[in-house]
Amino acid sequence: IVGAAGLVPALAAAKAGKRVLLANKEALVMSGDLFMQAMKQGGGELLPIDSEHNAIFQCLPTQFSKNPNPSLGVEELWLTASGGPFRNAPLDQLASITPEQACAHPNWVMGRKISVDSATMMNKGLEVIEAHWLFDLPLEKIKVLIHPESVVHSMVRYRDGSVMAQLGQPDMRTPIAYGLAWPHRIDARVAPLNLTQLSGLHFMEPDLKRFPCLALAFAAAKQGGTSPTVLNAANEIAVAAFLEGKLPYLKIAHVVEKTLNQLTCQKARSLDDVLEFDRKAREVAAQHI
Repeated sequence: IVGAAGLVPALAAAKAGKRVLLANKEALVMSGDLFMQAMKQGGGELLPIDSEHNAIFQCLPTQFSKNPNPSLGVEELWLTASGGPFRNAPLDQLASITPEQACAHPNWVMGRKISVDSATMMNKGLEVIEAHWLFDLPLEKIKVLIHPESVVHSMVRYRDGSVMAQLGQPDMRTPIAYGLAWPHRIDARVAPLNLTQLSGLHFMEPDLKRFPCLALAFAAAKQGGTSPTVLNAANEIAVAAFLEGKLPYLKIAHVVEKTLNQLTCQKARSLDDVLEFDRKAREVAAQHI
C-alpha cells in the first residue's frame, strides 16, 4: 500500500503482534514513535523490506534490533541512493522535466510516485527518517551517499574502522525473500552478482541545491513532531499534481516547503493527531498548487 494509506493497516498488524515486513516507509515517517510503541506492545517482529534498510539490517549485529547497545560499536549508517535520472542533468534543464522523464529510473523498476520521489531524492529523505526509527540511532549518525551503480544497497560503519556493506543486483526479490524466510535464506531467482563485470563503484555526497526535497526532509526530521507527517502529505499532493501535469517539477519542493512553513509543528500524541495533520497538510498543499 503506497503512501499514507498504509499507516492504519500497518499499525493494526503491529498491535496484533504480527511479523511485519515493512515496505511502507510512510508508516514510520508519519508516526515513528507511535508505530515503534505498537510493535513493542504487540510483541511482534519488524523486518524492513526497503532495499536500503534491509541491507543495513543484514549488516548490523544480530542482537542490535532488540538492544542497540553502544558496546556493539555501530557508528554510522550509510544509505545509498542512485541519484535518479537527473543526477547529472544541468540545473537549468530541470524546469522542463516531464512526468515521463521523471519516471524513467535508470536502475529500478518502481511505481510512478516512488520514481518521482527518487528523482527529487525525497524518497531518500523519507528513508533517513525511517532508519532513525527502525535502528534507534540519532539523525546525525545517518548519512546519504549517491551511488549510481545501485550495487551496494547500504552500509554500516563501525567504531573499529570496519564498514559492512550488502551488495547485490538491484532487484527487490532479494529483500523480499530475506524478509519472508528470515532468519533463513531462500532462492529468490535473482541473477548472481558478477563483480568482474563491474566497471567500478562510485560514491559521492548529494548536492542539496539539486535535491532541495532531501534538504527539506532533513529539516523536518530534525524538527520532529508532526513535521515529517506534514512533509510526507505535502509531497504526496505535490507529486500527484506533477504527474497530472498541474505542477512543474521544480515546484514540488516549493509546495512542500510552503506547507511546512505554514503549519506549526506539534507533538503527535495519538493516531488521530497524525491523521489530522496529514489532512491539514494536504489541504494547505492543494491551496498552494
